[in-house]
Amino acid sequence: MSVDLSQFIPTFLEESFEGLALMESRLLSLEVDDNESIHSIFRAAHSIKGGAGTFGFENVTEFTHLVETLLDEMRDGRRVIASADVELLLDSVDCIRLLIESARDQSDYDEAKVAQTSEALTKTLSQGASASDVESSPAPGGEVEQKAAQWQISFIPSHHLVKTGNDPLLLFNALADLGPLEISAQASELPSLLDMDPQELYLSWRLLLTSAASEDEIREVFEWVEDECQLELVQLEPEREIKQDKGNSNSQAEEATSGAEIAAEKPAGPVTAPCSDKSPEKKPEKSQVKNKQDAGSIRVGVDKVDNLINLVGELVITQSMLSELGNDFELSKLERLTSGLEQLLQNTKELQESVMRIRMLPISFAFNRFPRLVHDLSKKTGKAIELVIHGEQTELDKTVMEQIGDPLVHLVRNAVDHGIEPADVRLAKGKPEQGMIKLDAYHLGGNIVIEINDDGGGINKQAVLDKAIDKGLVEAGSNLSESQIFDLIFEPGFSTAKELSDISGRGVGMDVVKKNIQSLGGRIQVESAQDKGSTFRVNLPLTLAILDGQLVRVGSETYVIPLIAIVESLQAKGELINRVSGDMLLYRLREDNVPVLPIYQLFSLPADTTEVENSLLVVVEADGQKVGLMVDDLLAQQQVVIKSLKDNYQQVDGISGATILGDGSVAMILDIPGMIQLAMKSAQKNQAQHYSANVLAGETV
Repeated sequence: MSVDLSQFIPTFLEESFEGLALMESRLLSLEVDDNESIHSIFRAAHSIKGGAGTFGFENVTEFTHLVETLLDEMRDGRRVIASADVELLLDSVDCIRLLIESARDQSDYDEAKVAQTSEALTKTLSQGASASDVESSPAPGGEVEQKAAQWQISFIPSHHLVKTGNDPLLLFNALADLGPLEISAQASELPSLLDMDPQELYLSWRLLLTSAASEDEIREVFEWVEDECQLELVQLEPEREIKQDKGNSNSQAEEATSGAEIAAEKPAGPVTAPCSDKSPEKKPEKSQVKNKQDAGSIRVGVDKVDNLINLVGELVITQSMLSELGNDFELSKLERLTSGLEQLLQNTKELQESVMRIRMLPISFAFNRFPRLVHDLSKKTGKAIELVIHGEQTELDKTVMEQIGDPLVHLVRNAVDHGIEPADVRLAKGKPEQGMIKLDAYHLGGNIVIEINDDGGGINKQAVLDKAIDKGLVEAGSNLSESQIFDLIFEPGFSTAKELSDISGRGVGMDVVKKNIQSLGGRIQVESAQDKGSTFRVNLPLTLAILDGQLVRVGSETYVIPLIAIVESLQAKGELINRVSGDMLLYRLREDNVPVLPIYQLFSLPADTTEVENSLLVVVEADGQKVGLMVDDLLAQQQVVIKSLKDNYQQVDGISGATILGDGSVAMILDIPGMIQLAMKSAQKNQAQHYSANVLAGETV
């Protein structure tokens, strides 16, 4: 009887990454005599090792065993917690993550890094532990001298053991790794064939193990099934010196294990046989692992699922009531029909909100990486930095969270590298030697705001302006506001850093950060004060599936403009309209000249209004560029569900998606950055045609 263990691999991987995150966070705050944290870290490592062994990820098992041994020495008080050991364990966490990611993706990993860390672990264990401890830790290969004892193990599993995903054969394989193993199957409880349930386990086993492992280490093999079996260990022989080759031991163990399977298949009385070979199901097919990973997963609290079920129940009741009214409808029942439709509307709204909440995760999933990041960068730069995190329980859509991680990492790296000053500079300015970086997340007006604040030197406005003039981005003598100057750091290739480091460069890659944030429908603002620090404020929508939109009409068509992109709406005044070369229209909006983009022209539509004067303009902004969209009418504002145009039709310039309105009609959702690019291309084309026409006419251009 066998169980398809591959179905449990995604859960193991997910739990392993959570365990690694816990190990990392506890190691970063680990102090001497912090036994509780050491126990937590040990348990996480032990669970990863156990799971990896069950699913056949042997490189993870072997490496994690070294980590576990080091932690065990700390846990038992045999080793004082030293900063060097903590750093080694942090490197080990990185290696385990590499190995698990490799197992998940069926890809290569940095073997040199893993080998180097493994060697460092082995060296540390041999230097710091007592003789017996060193002997109990696994040797990487070759001959080892150990004290071994003979153990008799009685293992009587409950009948339902295999239904919980456990397989005795895997336990025997793990025991065989500890030393030579002999197995006898007991079939005294085997029922007659008619009474046998093929999903039940009726066998028990008596095992004879010769190993240098301690009783605790042997019991750990059965830790996952300790509540589902009767287990007895008896030491038959006292410890004795043996000299064994690990390779030979393994081959003997594998040989012995091979017989276990045979023994299990032969219920006719006790059989003593060598163990069998590794289970063929331990390594899943590559495609199985890859496909399940691609599907992704999300953990949902039972309360959210219960609420969803209750809402579906309410919806079914309302639908049943409306169906009954429809079968025999009379005008006298109009009030009940109206009430039923209102109930349906309410149920639908609550169902939508409930489903959306399922995709919401605490932003701590994105913030958890930063303590380690700041720790490593702090060491690398020699700067003392404290990281303070607030609002980590603020919830955000899973997709948005996955995509915002890299931009946030870039901003934090910038804050460490260019924001926080070196200790001597801070002391000279009268600041504390230790710098501070704050991460904060909170909800604001239906959006989420993430702030990255540092108390460093701030951005030098004059240096930014001088650099922009030098690069030709602005003209000398330009009167720019503070926010406009700070926006210049998001220009491609813009940097005021005198020396570029391998950590970051404020300006190097910041254009990519801004584009990534804008691709999520968000925006970024900068505030900074000289010698006081900087704040980067990222404003994001809560989800990418639904957006708040302004409906506008152009001719007979309805379009949706994302509310987050709208600056204001106005009726155009004739005296503020200017026509420049290339037949381009500009509208004077206070201090700005805003290009006017008639949507009817862009999409070749018949429109009510073709003259800009007295027309309606919706001023939108993206990439720091404002454009006035000329429309016929402003309709309602409402939430719309975004449908991908690319998946259902094809990508269209200037359109980011579509939605279905309440009357069943389809409305296109305008892609504001794309619309601005279209407007710019159109202006350049017109200017080129204007230039050619003037040249042909012999005019001086």
